[in-house]
Amino acid sequence: MSIRTLDDLLAEGVSGRRVLVRADLNVPLDKQTGAITDDGRIRAVLPTLGALVEAGAKVVVCSHLGRPKGAPDPQFSLSPVAGRLGELLGAPVRFATDTVGESARATVADLADGQVALLENLRFNAGETSKDEAERGAFADQLAAFGDAYVDDAFGAVHRKHASVFDVPARLPHVAGRLVLREVEVLSKLTGDPERPYVVVLGGSKVSDKLAVIEALLPTVDRLLIGGGMCFTFLKAQGLEVGTSLLEKDMVETCRNLLERSGGKIMLPVDVVVADAFAPDAAHDTVRVDGIPSHRLGLDVGPETVAGFSAALSQAKTIFWNGPMGVFEMPAFAAGTRGVAEAITKADAFSVVGGGDSAAAVRALGLDESSFGHISTGGGASLEYLEGKTLPGIAALEK
Repeated sequence: MSIRTLDDLLAEGVSGRRVLVRADLNVPLDKQTGAITDDGRIRAVLPTLGALVEAGAKVVVCSHLGRPKGAPDPQFSLSPVAGRLGELLGAPVRFATDTVGESARATVADLADGQVALLENLRFNAGETSKDEAERGAFADQLAAFGDAYVDDAFGAVHRKHASVFDVPARLPHVAGRLVLREVEVLSKLTGDPERPYVVVLGGSKVSDKLAVIEALLPTVDRLLIGGGMCFTFLKAQGLEVGTSLLEKDMVETCRNLLERSGGKIMLPVDVVVADAFAPDAAHDTVRVDGIPSHRLGLDVGPETVAGFSAALSQAKTIFWNGPMGVFEMPAFAAGTRGVAEAITKADAFSVVGGGDSAAAVRALGLDESSFGHISTGGGASLEYLEGKTLPGIAALEK
Protein backbone atom coordinates (compact mmCIF):
# COMPACT_ATOMS: atom_id res chain seq x y z
CA MET A 1 0.00 0.00 0.00
CA SER A 2 1.41 3.35 -1.06
CA ILE A 3 -0.09 6.11 1.05
CA ARG A 4 1.49 9.31 2.28
CA THR A 5 1.18 9.76 6.03
CA LEU A 6 0.64 12.55 8.52
CA ASP A 7 4.36 12.50 9.29
CA ASP A 8 5.08 13.22 5.61
CA LEU A 9 2.77 16.25 5.79
CA LEU A 10 4.27 17.48 9.06
CA ALA A 11 7.78 17.17 7.60
CA GLU A 12 6.75 19.56 4.81
CA GLY A 13 5.56 22.06 7.42
CA VAL A 14 1.96 22.98 8.21
CA SER A 15 2.39 26.11 10.30
CA GLY A 16 -0.14 28.68 9.12
CA ARG A 17 -1.66 26.23 6.61
CA ARG A 18 -5.29 25.12 6.72
CA VAL A 19 -5.57 21.35 7.14
CA LEU A 20 -8.96 19.74 6.55
CA VAL A 21 -9.30 16.62 8.71
CA ARG A 22 -12.04 14.07 8.04
CA ALA A 23 -12.66 12.50 11.46
CA ASP A 24 -15.16 9.92 12.61
CA LEU A 25 -16.94 11.65 15.48
CA ASN A 26 -20.10 9.58 15.09
CA VAL A 27 -20.54 9.10 18.83
CA PRO A 28 -23.65 7.75 20.59
CA LEU A 29 -25.85 10.36 22.24
CA ASP A 30 -28.38 9.92 25.04
CA LYS A 31 -31.83 10.32 23.46
CA GLN A 32 -33.21 12.25 26.44
CA THR A 33 -30.32 14.55 27.33
CA GLY A 34 -28.28 14.65 24.13
CA ALA A 35 -25.16 13.91 26.19
CA ILE A 36 -22.33 11.84 24.69
CA THR A 37 -22.44 8.32 26.17
CA ASP A 38 -19.15 7.04 24.71
CA ASP A 39 -16.37 9.41 23.59
CA GLY A 40 -14.07 6.66 22.28
CA ARG A 41 -14.15 7.90 18.70
CA ILE A 42 -13.30 11.45 19.77
CA ARG A 43 -10.31 10.19 21.75
CA ALA A 44 -9.17 8.10 18.78
CA VAL A 45 -8.52 11.17 16.61
CA LEU A 46 -6.62 13.13 19.29
CA PRO A 47 -3.11 11.97 18.24
CA THR A 48 -3.63 13.35 14.74
CA LEU A 49 -5.29 16.59 15.85
CA GLY A 50 -2.76 17.13 18.62
CA ALA A 51 0.16 16.79 16.22
CA LEU A 52 -1.37 19.29 13.78
CA VAL A 53 -2.14 21.79 16.56
CA GLU A 54 1.38 21.50 17.94
CA ALA A 55 2.80 22.11 14.46
CA GLY A 56 0.78 25.32 14.13
CA ALA A 57 -1.78 24.26 11.55
CA LYS A 58 -5.19 25.84 11.24
CA VAL A 59 -7.21 22.65 11.74
CA VAL A 60 -10.66 22.28 10.17
CA VAL A 61 -12.40 19.10 11.33
CA CYS A 62 -15.41 17.59 9.55
CA SER A 63 -17.47 14.51 10.42
CA HIS A 64 -20.89 12.93 10.17
CA LEU A 65 -23.11 11.90 13.07
CA GLY A 66 -26.07 9.54 12.72
CA ARG A 67 -28.23 9.31 9.61
CA PRO A 68 -29.94 12.65 8.95
CA LYS A 69 -31.73 12.83 5.60
CA GLY A 70 -29.46 15.31 3.82
CA ALA A 71 -30.88 18.31 5.70
CA PRO A 72 -30.25 19.93 9.11
CA ASP A 73 -31.70 17.97 12.04
CA PRO A 74 -30.98 19.26 15.58
CA GLN A 75 -30.86 15.78 17.12
CA PHE A 76 -27.80 15.00 14.98
CA SER A 77 -25.88 18.22 15.61
CA LEU A 78 -22.16 17.94 16.31
CA SER A 79 -22.40 20.80 18.83
CA PRO A 80 -21.92 18.55 21.91
CA VAL A 81 -18.97 16.90 20.17
CA ALA A 82 -17.28 20.30 19.74
CA GLY A 83 -17.55 20.85 23.48
CA ARG A 84 -16.10 17.46 24.38
CA LEU A 85 -13.34 17.74 21.76
CA GLY A 86 -12.32 21.07 23.26
CA GLU A 87 -12.15 19.53 26.73
CA LEU A 88 -9.94 16.71 25.51
CA LEU A 89 -7.65 19.04 23.51
CA GLY A 90 -7.42 21.48 26.39
CA ALA A 91 -8.46 24.44 24.24
CA PRO A 92 -11.79 25.71 22.88
CA VAL A 93 -12.94 24.29 19.54
CA ARG A 94 -14.74 26.79 17.33
CA PHE A 95 -18.01 25.39 16.04
CA ALA A 96 -19.56 26.28 12.68
CA THR A 97 -23.34 26.00 12.74
CA ASP A 98 -23.40 24.88 9.10
CA THR A 99 -21.10 22.76 6.95
CA VAL A 100 -20.10 24.89 3.96
CA GLY A 101 -22.24 27.98 4.46
CA GLU A 102 -21.73 31.44 5.93
CA SER A 103 -20.92 30.24 9.45
CA ALA A 104 -18.38 27.70 8.17
CA ARG A 105 -16.67 30.24 5.92
CA ALA A 106 -16.43 32.82 8.72
CA THR A 107 -15.25 30.26 11.30
CA VAL A 108 -12.49 28.93 9.06
CA ALA A 109 -11.39 32.42 7.98
CA ASP A 110 -11.06 33.46 11.64
CA LEU A 111 -8.80 30.55 12.67
CA ALA A 112 -5.39 31.39 14.10
CA ASP A 113 -2.38 29.07 13.88
CA GLY A 114 -2.82 26.07 16.19
CA GLN A 115 -6.59 26.55 16.53
CA VAL A 116 -9.27 23.97 15.75
CA ALA A 117 -12.70 24.40 14.18
CA LEU A 118 -15.42 21.78 13.78
CA LEU A 119 -17.93 22.03 10.94
CA GLU A 120 -21.55 20.98 11.44
CA ASN A 121 -22.65 17.46 10.44
CA LEU A 122 -21.59 16.63 6.87
CA ARG A 123 -24.78 14.67 6.30
CA PHE A 124 -26.86 17.82 6.72
CA ASN A 125 -25.86 18.29 3.06
CA ALA A 126 -27.33 15.91 0.48
CA GLY A 127 -24.11 16.11 -1.54
CA GLU A 128 -22.14 14.18 1.08
CA THR A 129 -23.84 10.84 0.48
CA SER A 130 -25.25 11.42 -3.03
CA LYS A 131 -24.77 8.72 -5.64
CA ASP A 132 -24.81 11.45 -8.29
CA GLU A 133 -21.14 12.22 -8.93
CA ALA A 134 -21.80 15.80 -10.01
CA GLU A 135 -23.77 16.60 -6.84
CA ARG A 136 -21.17 14.88 -4.67
CA GLY A 137 -18.37 16.64 -6.53
CA ALA A 138 -19.95 20.06 -6.09
CA PHE A 139 -20.12 19.52 -2.33
CA ALA A 140 -16.53 18.22 -2.33
CA ASP A 141 -15.44 21.44 -4.08
CA GLN A 142 -16.96 23.50 -1.27
CA LEU A 143 -15.33 21.38 1.43
CA ALA A 144 -11.93 21.35 -0.26
CA ALA A 145 -11.98 25.16 -0.34
CA PHE A 146 -11.46 25.08 3.45
CA GLY A 147 -8.11 23.29 3.23
CA ASP A 148 -4.62 23.53 1.79
CA ALA A 149 -4.16 19.83 2.61
CA TYR A 150 -6.42 16.94 3.58
CA VAL A 151 -6.01 14.28 6.27
CA ASP A 152 -8.30 11.24 6.45
CA ASP A 153 -8.44 9.95 10.01
CA ALA A 154 -11.98 8.51 9.77
CA PHE A 155 -11.41 4.78 9.43
CA GLY A 156 -15.04 4.14 10.33
CA ALA A 157 -16.08 5.86 7.08
CA VAL A 158 -13.46 4.65 4.57
CA HIS A 159 -15.84 2.02 3.19
CA ARG A 160 -18.24 4.78 2.08
CA LYS A 161 -17.99 6.49 -1.31
CA HIS A 162 -18.93 9.84 0.19
CA ALA A 163 -17.78 13.32 -0.80
CA SER A 164 -15.63 13.97 2.27
CA VAL A 165 -14.00 10.53 2.05
CA PHE A 166 -13.67 9.81 -1.67
CA ASP A 167 -13.94 13.07 -3.62
CA VAL A 168 -12.12 15.63 -1.46
CA PRO A 169 -8.76 13.76 -1.59
CA ALA A 170 -8.78 14.17 -5.38
CA ARG A 171 -8.89 17.94 -4.88
CA LEU A 172 -6.17 18.43 -2.24
CA PRO A 173 -2.75 17.04 -1.27
CA HIS A 174 -3.81 14.13 0.93
CA VAL A 175 -2.41 11.85 3.63
CA ALA A 176 -3.61 9.19 6.06
CA GLY A 177 -3.94 10.21 9.69
CA ARG A 178 -2.44 8.21 12.54
CA LEU A 179 -5.65 6.33 13.29
CA VAL A 180 -6.27 5.24 9.69
CA LEU A 181 -2.64 4.16 9.32
CA ARG A 182 -2.78 2.10 12.52
CA GLU A 183 -6.07 0.45 11.51
CA VAL A 184 -4.71 -0.61 8.12
CA GLU A 185 -1.47 -1.90 9.63
CA VAL A 186 -3.34 -3.99 12.19
CA LEU A 187 -5.96 -5.41 9.82
CA SER A 188 -3.33 -6.27 7.23
CA LYS A 189 -1.80 -8.60 9.83
CA LEU A 190 -5.06 -10.54 9.86
CA THR A 191 -5.34 -10.77 6.07
CA GLY A 192 -1.67 -11.56 5.54
CA ASP A 193 -0.14 -14.45 7.46
CA PRO A 194 -1.59 -14.36 11.00
CA GLU A 195 0.14 -16.31 13.74
CA ARG A 196 -1.78 -19.50 14.44
CA PRO A 197 -4.06 -20.71 15.84
CA TYR A 198 -6.21 -17.90 14.43
CA VAL A 199 -9.60 -17.72 16.18
CA VAL A 200 -12.44 -15.41 15.15
CA VAL A 201 -15.44 -14.60 17.36
CA LEU A 202 -18.52 -13.26 15.61
CA GLY A 203 -21.70 -12.06 17.28
CA GLY A 204 -24.36 -9.48 16.66
CA SER A 205 -27.88 -9.88 15.45
CA LYS A 206 -27.90 -10.94 11.79
CA VAL A 207 -26.14 -13.63 9.80
CA SER A 208 -26.83 -11.60 6.65
CA ASP A 209 -24.67 -8.76 8.00
CA LYS A 210 -21.73 -11.11 8.54
CA LEU A 211 -22.19 -13.60 5.69
CA ALA A 212 -19.53 -12.10 3.42
CA VAL A 213 -16.93 -12.01 6.17
CA ILE A 214 -17.75 -15.60 7.23
CA GLU A 215 -17.28 -16.73 3.62
CA ALA A 216 -13.97 -14.85 3.42
CA LEU A 217 -12.65 -16.04 6.79
CA LEU A 218 -13.63 -19.72 6.76
CA PRO A 219 -10.70 -20.83 4.57
CA THR A 220 -8.17 -18.91 6.70
CA VAL A 221 -9.25 -19.31 10.34
CA ASP A 222 -8.66 -22.26 12.65
CA ARG A 223 -11.83 -21.76 14.69
CA LEU A 224 -14.91 -19.57 14.16
CA LEU A 225 -16.98 -19.02 17.30
CA ILE A 226 -20.51 -17.76 16.70
CA GLY A 227 -22.75 -16.17 19.33
CA GLY A 228 -25.20 -13.30 19.55
CA GLY A 229 -28.58 -13.23 17.83
CA MET A 230 -27.07 -14.68 14.67
CA CYS A 231 -26.38 -18.02 16.36
CA PHE A 232 -30.07 -18.93 16.37
CA THR A 233 -30.23 -19.13 12.58
CA PHE A 234 -27.30 -21.57 12.73
CA LEU A 235 -29.02 -23.56 15.48
CA LYS A 236 -32.19 -23.68 13.36
CA ALA A 237 -30.04 -24.99 10.50
CA GLN A 238 -29.13 -27.89 12.79
CA GLY A 239 -32.83 -28.66 13.17
CA LEU A 240 -33.20 -27.20 16.66
CA GLU A 241 -36.15 -25.29 18.11
CA VAL A 242 -35.20 -21.65 18.73
CA GLY A 243 -38.50 -20.37 20.14
CA THR A 244 -39.14 -16.70 19.47
CA SER A 245 -35.43 -15.91 19.21
CA LEU A 246 -34.12 -13.69 16.43
CA LEU A 247 -34.24 -15.79 13.26
CA GLU A 248 -33.51 -15.08 9.59
CA LYS A 249 -35.57 -17.78 7.94
CA ASP A 250 -34.18 -17.04 4.49
CA MET A 251 -30.64 -17.67 5.79
CA VAL A 252 -31.22 -21.11 7.34
CA GLU A 253 -30.19 -23.02 4.24
CA THR A 254 -27.13 -20.81 3.83
CA CYS A 255 -26.11 -21.53 7.43
CA ARG A 256 -26.62 -25.26 6.87
CA ASN A 257 -24.32 -25.06 3.87
CA LEU A 258 -21.69 -23.13 5.84
CA LEU A 259 -21.73 -25.72 8.61
CA GLU A 260 -21.29 -28.53 6.09
CA ARG A 261 -18.38 -26.76 4.40
CA SER A 262 -16.64 -25.56 7.55
CA GLY A 263 -14.82 -28.81 8.29
CA GLY A 264 -15.77 -28.51 11.94
CA LYS A 265 -14.25 -25.03 12.29
CA ILE A 266 -17.55 -23.39 13.32
CA MET A 267 -18.30 -23.60 17.04
CA LEU A 268 -21.85 -22.80 18.18
CA PRO A 269 -23.34 -22.25 21.65
CA VAL A 270 -24.27 -25.30 23.71
CA ASP A 271 -26.44 -23.33 26.15
CA VAL A 272 -28.26 -20.00 26.05
CA VAL A 273 -30.06 -17.62 28.39
CA VAL A 274 -33.74 -17.50 27.41
CA ALA A 275 -36.27 -14.93 28.58
CA ASP A 276 -40.02 -14.35 28.48
CA ALA A 277 -39.58 -11.00 26.74
CA PHE A 278 -37.00 -8.58 25.35
CA ALA A 279 -36.82 -6.52 28.54
CA PRO A 280 -34.16 -5.92 31.22
CA ASP A 281 -36.39 -7.28 34.01
CA ALA A 282 -37.81 -10.26 32.08
CA ALA A 283 -37.85 -13.65 33.81
CA HIS A 284 -34.99 -15.74 32.41
CA ASP A 285 -33.23 -19.08 32.70
CA THR A 286 -30.29 -20.91 31.17
CA VAL A 287 -31.17 -23.92 29.00
CA ARG A 288 -29.37 -26.29 26.64
CA VAL A 289 -29.69 -25.31 22.98
CA ASP A 290 -31.78 -28.45 22.36
CA GLY A 291 -34.24 -27.35 25.04
CA ILE A 292 -35.27 -23.83 24.07
CA PRO A 293 -39.00 -23.44 24.88
CA SER A 294 -41.16 -22.43 21.89
CA HIS A 295 -42.51 -19.34 23.70
CA ARG A 296 -39.18 -17.90 24.88
CA LEU A 297 -36.31 -16.07 23.18
CA GLY A 298 -32.56 -16.32 23.61
CA LEU A 299 -30.81 -13.13 24.71
CA ASP A 300 -27.32 -14.36 25.65
CA VAL A 301 -25.02 -17.34 25.47
CA GLY A 302 -24.80 -19.48 28.59
CA PRO A 303 -21.93 -20.27 30.98
CA GLU A 304 -21.04 -23.61 29.36
CA THR A 305 -20.72 -21.83 26.01
CA VAL A 306 -18.50 -19.18 27.59
CA ALA A 307 -16.32 -21.94 29.03
CA GLY A 308 -16.06 -23.69 25.66
CA PHE A 309 -15.33 -20.48 23.78
CA SER A 310 -12.78 -19.50 26.44
CA ALA A 311 -10.98 -22.83 26.03
CA ALA A 312 -10.71 -22.29 22.28
CA LEU A 313 -9.50 -18.71 22.78
CA SER A 314 -6.87 -19.78 25.32
CA GLN A 315 -5.09 -21.71 22.54
CA ALA A 316 -5.14 -18.80 20.08
CA LYS A 317 -2.21 -16.68 18.95
CA THR A 318 -4.34 -14.31 16.85
CA ILE A 319 -7.92 -13.27 17.69
CA PHE A 320 -10.47 -11.13 15.88
CA TRP A 321 -13.75 -10.31 17.66
CA ASN A 322 -16.73 -8.56 16.11
CA GLY A 323 -20.19 -8.50 17.69
CA PRO A 324 -21.51 -9.06 21.23
CA MET A 325 -22.59 -12.48 22.48
CA GLY A 326 -25.89 -11.18 23.84
CA VAL A 327 -27.86 -8.07 24.74
CA PHE A 328 -25.00 -6.67 26.81
CA GLU A 329 -26.82 -3.37 27.38
CA MET A 330 -29.12 -5.26 29.79
CA PRO A 331 -27.15 -6.50 32.85
CA ALA A 332 -29.12 -9.77 32.98
CA PHE A 333 -27.86 -10.66 29.50
CA ALA A 334 -24.30 -9.27 29.61
CA ALA A 335 -22.45 -12.23 31.14
CA GLY A 336 -21.76 -13.95 27.82
CA THR A 337 -20.16 -10.90 26.23
CA ARG A 338 -18.19 -10.15 29.40
CA GLY A 339 -16.98 -13.75 29.73
CA VAL A 340 -15.79 -14.00 26.13
CA ALA A 341 -14.18 -10.54 26.26
CA GLU A 342 -12.30 -11.47 29.45
CA ALA A 343 -11.14 -14.71 27.84
CA ILE A 344 -9.73 -12.69 24.93
CA THR A 345 -7.78 -10.45 27.31
CA LYS A 346 -6.29 -13.48 29.08
CA ALA A 347 -5.16 -15.24 25.91
CA ASP A 348 -1.51 -15.04 24.94
CA ALA A 349 -2.53 -13.67 21.55
CA PHE A 350 -2.60 -10.58 19.36
CA SER A 351 -6.24 -9.51 19.67
CA VAL A 352 -8.28 -7.13 17.52
CA VAL A 353 -11.74 -5.88 18.52
CA GLY A 354 -13.60 -5.09 15.31
CA GLY A 355 -15.29 -1.84 16.23
CA GLY A 356 -19.00 -1.11 16.46
CA ASP A 357 -20.95 -2.79 19.25
CA SER A 358 -17.91 -4.83 20.34
CA ALA A 359 -15.90 -1.69 21.09
CA ALA A 360 -18.93 -0.18 22.84
CA ALA A 361 -19.29 -3.34 24.93
CA VAL A 362 -15.66 -3.19 26.05
CA ARG A 363 -16.21 0.31 27.41
CA ALA A 364 -19.75 -0.25 28.72
CA LEU A 365 -18.64 -3.31 30.69
CA GLY A 366 -15.71 -1.42 32.20
CA LEU A 367 -13.04 -3.68 30.68
CA ASP A 368 -9.45 -2.50 30.38
CA GLU A 369 -9.05 -1.29 26.79
CA SER A 370 -5.27 -1.66 26.97
CA SER A 371 -5.61 -5.41 27.53
CA PHE A 372 -6.67 -5.82 23.89
CA GLY A 373 -4.11 -5.55 21.10
CA HIS A 374 -6.23 -3.10 19.12
CA ILE A 375 -9.78 -1.78 19.30
CA SER A 376 -10.95 -0.70 15.86
CA THR A 377 -13.12 2.38 15.40
CA GLY A 378 -14.77 0.97 12.28
CA GLY A 379 -17.10 -2.02 12.51
CA GLY A 380 -18.30 -2.07 8.91
CA ALA A 381 -14.96 -0.86 7.55
CA SER A 382 -12.98 -3.52 9.41
CA LEU A 383 -15.31 -6.28 8.20
CA GLU A 384 -15.11 -5.12 4.58
CA TYR A 385 -11.32 -4.92 4.83
CA LEU A 386 -11.21 -8.53 6.03
CA GLU A 387 -13.56 -9.50 3.18
CA GLY A 388 -10.92 -8.22 0.78
CA LYS A 389 -13.08 -5.42 -0.60
CA THR A 390 -11.63 -2.22 -2.04
CA LEU A 391 -12.43 0.55 0.42
CA PRO A 392 -13.15 3.83 -1.42
CA GLY A 393 -11.49 6.01 1.23
CA ILE A 394 -8.28 3.98 1.17
CA ALA A 395 -8.27 3.84 -2.63
CA ALA A 396 -8.61 7.65 -2.72
CA LEU A 397 -5.57 8.05 -0.47
CA GLU A 398 -3.50 5.72 -2.66
CA LYS A 399 -3.99 7.87 -5.75
